[in-house]
Amino acid sequence: MDRQVVGILGGGQLGRMLVEAASRLDVKTLILDAENAPAKQIRASDEHVTGSFADAAAVRELAEKVDVLTIEIEHVDTTVLFELEKEKGEKLQIHPSPATIKLIQDKFLQKEFLLKNGVAAAECESVESTEVALEKVGEKYGYPYMLKSRTQAYDGRGNFVVSSKDDIPEALKTLHSRPLYAEKWCPFTKELAVMVLRERDGSVSSYPTVETVQKDNICHLVYAPARVPDSVQLKAKVLAERAVSLFSGAGIYGVEMFLLENGEILLNEIAPRPHNSGHYTIDGCATSQFEAHMRAILGLPIPKSKTGFALSTPYTSAIMLNVLGGAEPDSELEICRRALTTKGATVHLYGKTTRPGRKMGHINIVAGSMDECETRLAQIQTGESSSSSSSDEQKEKPLVGIIMGSDSDLPVMATGARILQQFDVPFEVTITSAHRTPFRMTKYATEAAARGIKTIIAGAGGAAHLPGMVAAMTTLPVIGVPVRGSTLDGVDSLYSIVQMPRGIPVATVAINNATNAALLAVRNLAAFMPKYQLKLEEYYASIEKEVLDKADRLETIGFESYLSK
Repeated sequence: MDRQVVGILGGGQLGRMLVEAASRLDVKTLILDAENAPAKQIRASDEHVTGSFADAAAVRELAEKVDVLTIEIEHVDTTVLFELEKEKGEKLQIHPSPATIKLIQDKFLQKEFLLKNGVAAAECESVESTEVALEKVGEKYGYPYMLKSRTQAYDGRGNFVVSSKDDIPEALKTLHSRPLYAEKWCPFTKELAVMVLRERDGSVSSYPTVETVQKDNICHLVYAPARVPDSVQLKAKVLAERAVSLFSGAGIYGVEMFLLENGEILLNEIAPRPHNSGHYTIDGCATSQFEAHMRAILGLPIPKSKTGFALSTPYTSAIMLNVLGGAEPDSELEICRRALTTKGATVHLYGKTTRPGRKMGHINIVAGSMDECETRLAQIQTGESSSSSSSDEQKEKPLVGIIMGSDSDLPVMATGARILQQFDVPFEVTITSAHRTPFRMTKYATEAAARGIKTIIAGAGGAAHLPGMVAAMTTLPVIGVPVRGSTLDGVDSLYSIVQMPRGIPVATVAINNATNAALLAVRNLAAFMPKYQLKLEEYYASIEKEVLDKADRLETIGFESYLSK
């Protein structure tokens, strides 16, 4: 690989993560930003430049030390970038191009450019900062409409919802001294985003479409992939790739979009750099948005398929949670501590001093399904499972029914009940006999599904008709437990339950093995309730540890001492 040096204009959290990605590729990076900026903290170098990325002299100083110049924030001095592009030619690569950065810096010009090129976006117009001008916008677009700053807007700052004519004075006060434009209101149902990579040769490829959730105008959560139909995901990817293909310069682009009620997708805006909606790629994809950006601007190979960059596996889902500064210094670290104890969660902190509402870091949660991710998210946010409930609620809504033909079977079936308690599975226990209470058995079997029961564990001894009769009357999974009797030691019950006619299955465990019956019931639930999958993984890990501890003890003290104790 060529030993090219990359200069980054901006040393915030995006620059920090760019440096991390570059380091894995053994690419040297130099930063232009304030002293001790987050990006500088993880790469010590005397060659970093201290100053503002909007200062022409500082930009020139950095440019003299690097082969490739890129940005982590678009609010840079583009005039000096155009000058450097002309002066240095091929000696200095600038990505994305100064023309792209300048166009995207002005959100109205950006939107106007996209609309002129046939990209679906909300109707908008440049407006003067006067009450008369804004009243005319209200007459044209109706209320509400969006009033936005054309430049220097970030994380929702610079936007104002004009709900009525009475809001106009407050809007002008909030957005004073800024060039403004007005945008027709988009009645969206979801906000979507796609990270698109543009290579030096102009080819584009993208990551999966994600869903973003805003809180106080700041990105709060990102769901990858988006919780929308596949057709909508594909439509968003196509729109995002087409939009980015219109610009020049290599690198990653964050494309924000609105999904409307009628299924139409409108482009909101584009960021010519890594984006908050792509942070999940660090842990959810083989190649993160930051590494992809570095590869693209350096002309390195890009790993992708016909559909672009994918999540790590076809079954991978991810959620990104932003960590914002709390009211008290470092209070946001509590949620990070919970994340550190949550399986599949990774904490990324940015090295910033605490300030309320400031982006201090993010947490990526990766699992085999979105349900599983959401369960882990709830554990991180509240310290409890999203499905946790009180004992009273559990009794009201049992998921597993344990039935037996006689109270003499209870000592055996109780072992299964204790397993369900261990997994926090709500269940019910009752007696119903296939021979002595046939009508009660019929009522139980036919009504169980409607009451929310998902699996029935039926224990019986002797002729053991209960499991098979119940299975004939319900479509729920039935697990039979042969109970040992006094005559044939339970073999008769085993044969009776296991020899069901074709078409009426009963899952049958070993004689008296209600433990396995309960574990099988938990596995049934885990197939569609990820919180039980997590509990099963913990349970089997504890079993493994128990065996390993016994093996260690046996090997240490010898078999004679082990037996004597």
